[in-house]
Amino acid sequence: MNEQRVERVLAKMEELSFRQLLITDPASVYYLLGHYEEPIERFWGLLLKADGTRAVVSNRLFVLPEVKDAEILWYADGESGPAKLLPFLDTEEALAVDGTMRAKFLLELMQRKAAAGFTDGSEVMKQVRACKDPEEQEWMREASRINDASMERFRGLIREGVTETEIAEQMLGIYRELGADDYSFEPLVGFGGNAANGHHSPDQTVLKKGDCVLLDVGCKKKGFCSDMTRTFFFGEPDEESKRVYDTVLKAQLAAEAAIRPGVALKDIDKVARDVITEAGYGPYFTHRLGHFIGMDVHEAGDVSESSDLIAKPGMIFSIEPGIYLPGKVGVRIEDLVLVTETGVELLNHYSKELTIL
Repeated sequence: MNEQRVERVLAKMEELSFRQLLITDPASVYYLLGHYEEPIERFWGLLLKADGTRAVVSNRLFVLPEVKDAEILWYADGESGPAKLLPFLDTEEALAVDGTMRAKFLLELMQRKAAAGFTDGSEVMKQVRACKDPEEQEWMREASRINDASMERFRGLIREGVTETEIAEQMLGIYRELGADDYSFEPLVGFGGNAANGHHSPDQTVLKKGDCVLLDVGCKKKGFCSDMTRTFFFGEPDEESKRVYDTVLKAQLAAEAAIRPGVALKDIDKVARDVITEAGYGPYFTHRLGHFIGMDVHEAGDVSESSDLIAKPGMIFSIEPGIYLPGKVGVRIEDLVLVTETGVELLNHYSKELTIL
């Protein structure tokens, strides 16, 4: 196990008055154990207790590396995975569970009266994973470096007559050529009016002169995700499209400039939203400014009007304002940012200037 991360989890448990915590989210287990397992319908979990108990519940189908600092509780198909925890749980204490635990497994533990009570322990991993340690920061930089290099290759795929799907289908090969392990999410490719649908899935739409081309893409490296959006124009855009692009870029740069430790994330959202509203496009900025990212492309925490989070060193999140005019044009510009001790580090360096192809 990663001892430094485990100690951070135990410290957060103590702060929140949790004596025993059951973690079932595969990414969070990987974060601590160093082994990723996608359990699908089977039970998979890591129990941490304040008294030093550490236990991994694993189906015999899974192949685990040697784990010296935790007990492995094996179970076979046909056996109950949660039941393996019963000898290790303190029935005089509440059990904190994360928000991804399947209801059927939680209900089994409740029916067996495995603990004095059950409580939502999601805040533990949410808060611990929100601030990346130096090793995580390096892998996030590397994933974003590959994403920058890939964007240049993706730009070269843009030509008259190509379809959104044809571009999207070539992206994974390019990522792997440049050293990525996989997508962090399926790429979003939108031409013209399709780009005004913020999460448009690639289809057979054919690129034509005057269209905008929105590429929202990301890859994984060593389990860490990147995410970046750039919007190009294929041929000369009309004047309103230029205004939209300039407004989004101005909002994005202003928001990034406002990031530093101690700033409320809702205030960073407001900086970008005010720029777009003052330009007359407020109703067309239809989503939060950003989301946290790490081992999952969308992690707990966001940069939004309703966020109660304060920027802290080690936090990594996206800054991605957008304007979407239905049936006409959609523009989004997105970088990942790392909050440092004194300000902000941009993890993406691919040009954001208006580009006409």
